[in-house]
Amino acid sequence: MCGIAGMRNFEPAPVDAQLLHQMNDTLFHRGPDEGNVFQEGPVGLAHRRLSIIDIASGQQPLVNADNDAVIVFNGEVYNFASLRRELEALGHRFNTRSDTEVILQAWRAWGPDSVKRLRGMFAYAIWDRKDETLFIARDRLGIKPLYYTLLGGSQFAFASELKALHCLPGLDRTLDERAIADYFTFGYIPDPKTIYSSVRKLAPGHTLLLKAGSNAPEIKPYWNPSFAGTFAQPDTQALQEELIGRLREAIDIRLVSEVPIGAFLSGGVDSSATVALMAGLMDKPVNTCSIGFDVPSFNETEFARQVSQRYATDHQEQIVASDDFELIDQLAGLYDEPFADSSAIPTYRVCQVAKQRVTVCLSGDGGDEVFAGYRRHRWHMLEERVRRMVPAPIRQPVFNLLGNYYPKLDWAPKFLRAKSTFQALQRDAMNAYLHTMSVIPEQIHRNLFTPSFNKRLDGYRPVDIFAEHMQQFDGQDPLSLIQYLDMKTYLPGDILTKVDRASMAHSLEVRVPLLDHEFLGWSNRIPADLKLKGREGKHIFKKALEPHLPHDVLYRDKMGFGVPIAKWFRGPLKERLRSRVLDGALQPLAIFDQKTLERLVDEHIRGTGEHSAALWALMMFEASMRKSGQISARQAA
Repeated sequence: MCGIAGMRNFEPAPVDAQLLHQMNDTLFHRGPDEGNVFQEGPVGLAHRRLSIIDIASGQQPLVNADNDAVIVFNGEVYNFASLRRELEALGHRFNTRSDTEVILQAWRAWGPDSVKRLRGMFAYAIWDRKDETLFIARDRLGIKPLYYTLLGGSQFAFASELKALHCLPGLDRTLDERAIADYFTFGYIPDPKTIYSSVRKLAPGHTLLLKAGSNAPEIKPYWNPSFAGTFAQPDTQALQEELIGRLREAIDIRLVSEVPIGAFLSGGVDSSATVALMAGLMDKPVNTCSIGFDVPSFNETEFARQVSQRYATDHQEQIVASDDFELIDQLAGLYDEPFADSSAIPTYRVCQVAKQRVTVCLSGDGGDEVFAGYRRHRWHMLEERVRRMVPAPIRQPVFNLLGNYYPKLDWAPKFLRAKSTFQALQRDAMNAYLHTMSVIPEQIHRNLFTPSFNKRLDGYRPVDIFAEHMQQFDGQDPLSLIQYLDMKTYLPGDILTKVDRASMAHSLEVRVPLLDHEFLGWSNRIPADLKLKGREGKHIFKKALEPHLPHDVLYRDKMGFGVPIAKWFRGPLKERLRSRVLDGALQPLAIFDQKTLERLVDEHIRGTGEHSAALWALMMFEASMRKSGQISARQAA
């Protein structure tokens, strides 16, 4: 795992070498082992290395054997050995044993289509000295990040993290107001937007090509999750066996490493499955690690121990105090732009624990997206059945009336979700799923911003992101649709962003076998009723794992990986919440309605409302604005 950065001037003037080194230095945490730059006239490439494969000779930036192309690469390509053999048969020469050189020679052999042959996680940039073109690619699911910007008409720059682009003296830091609206809906800023209007993320499964003589990058998709071709009347037993075989293979190819390797073990289904199959592939005990909280409802360590004992792993466990909120400001610096997933705190801690013994960790991330494991998947499908029974013209008045008479209170039966369910039932499927996903309910979202800010949004709605993605959906059933939307938004924008920054903060590489694109492509063809069966999410996945994992691990209620923020805001974080959200620091931005902020804080602290998700989003927004200089230290004091 590494960090990359680079610049290309559109004029003949050479790149600023000092600036290139400065950008590279901001990425030191991503690659503390080595750092180098390549500079040639108007082009500069920079690389920070975390040595994993070919430690002796895999330094970057790497020039190919013919001296006509240069690459900087972040990630791992797991099929590099077979690709190398194919390229050698075509006459290509190699100077190293690294996967990096395979990518470079694949470019020379197959051009932009070479990215389609790569199996792995990656973001890389190639400077083709012959054609004077810059080619950049990001992996299919967005496991590895890539930011880019155009500085007027004079320069193009890119980097693994936004903080490296902060080094650019000409960077326009005007806030993207639509991105702010997105953030207070999703809790993160979805691709391709960033917090700045002038900076974009390269979307997952896309390439960027900057040709000689052009200052307009060509951005093209090369892959999209497909749900077409569902298995017809499959033999479920055979399907379960094939599932395990395919997942085992995806794990096996991710065990290649010249440094210590291990796995996260939370006690949930996905991480437990990863550890169980790893144990059968390794000739040494698997290094596993987990963390828990000193609050029982947030602690899964008991189940992690069951799996560890069954597979005799070399297990490390750490309990984190329930008031572990000291990371708030540090997280704002790690993520560079507003990020409101509070599970970033335990993710950071478990990466910290893992790094004490290993440099590479396998993770179970992606299982909920691939096999429909979230509670919201179950609720959405239940609501879809109700929607089909009630004619569209009367849905809104009927369910609005029921919602008003059945407010969402702590005592409301869990099987109805009370007011939230009725609010969702008033909407069509797409808007209902956005309602379920939103960190801030629509009625609060409308009043959160000042009238002038809402006017500047000019009718923009974050649901437009879903609408745009739906145009590319090729499946047939409503469950596959929301899985697809998760894979296009929540997975890269939240889950994978969270893990990348938290792990890289500790110079730890995380590999995600459940998001192997070949495994995912096969899994997407499994019929929806085998993924979500009745109230049981991940049905076929759990059935396939029954010979491998304890029943309690497979079939207990899903716990998640969260922290008690609602309790924090009524206790030890109460005064910090007031000072950060209410006492003036946000007001110079002229974004938020002060009365709405006061109401949210007051209702939550008094216990007459539950607004912890909205307040956390506000607090992390303030912290991010302060870290990036949008709010001065004096204003935030």
